[in-house]
Amino acid sequence: MSEIKGRIHSLESFGTVDGPGIRFVTFLQGCPLRCLYCHNPDTWEAHRKVAYEYTPQQLLEEVLKYRNFIVRGGVTLTGGEPLMQPEFAREFFRLCRMEGIHTALDTAGSIVTPQALSVLDYADLVLLDIKALDAELSRRVSGADGSRTLRFLEVLQERGMAVWIRHVLVPGLTDDDEKLDRLVDFLKGYTVIEKVEWLPYHTLGVFKYKEMGIEYPLDGVPPLSVERIKAVRERYAGVFPVAKD
Repeated sequence: MSEIKGRIHSLESFGTVDGPGIRFVTFLQGCPLRCLYCHNPDTWEAHRKVAYEYTPQQLLEEVLKYRNFIVRGGVTLTGGEPLMQPEFAREFFRLCRMEGIHTALDTAGSIVTPQALSVLDYADLVLLDIKALDAELSRRVSGADGSRTLRFLEVLQERGMAVWIRHVLVPGLTDDDEKLDRLVDFLKGYTVIEKVEWLPYHTLGVFKYKEMGIEYPLDGVPPLSVERIKAVRERYAGVFPVAKD
């Protein structure tokens, strides 16, 4: 286990948007999806040059430098897709749990293998990104029909794991009251969901596409307005046990 090395794109020492409290956030390299609005296209390719290669213990040692700051928060593994490196993720979370550090897994749930699911053994919270409930729309948005994500959610329900759902609102695609109502009605059937985070589409990562020589697929689509995301959050406030954003 100690010789496992994680391929890490970047680290964020004082994250405030990837789980509760102040968190040490690790962005792992590699992702099987190709979301139209992805702001980290440089994490897609699993074997792309990375900033760090750490064993789980080495990453834990980095985390412990900030222990006083994350005592009310914890650590989050995101990406990319952290479940592309399940052995590393599981061992890192195991070490964190031994230190009493809260662990959160940020995933699209698109990998539902025994190895990937074993990461849940040491995760305290799952941030599950649902691209779209409709299979055709999910395929258009991410390249996958979303069935694995829904299967992953079923596993989380069976395990009784704490879940925060994340859903990005893109004008002309997922920002639609009827679609959002259907999604909320569907999610009501899961008792493990503590919160739904409605995330506004933004264009902060467009510069990366230009740097990488990749055409940005949502060129011309405006960021979601502050008024619109506020209206959506107010529309569904109180639906889930912990619904404030």
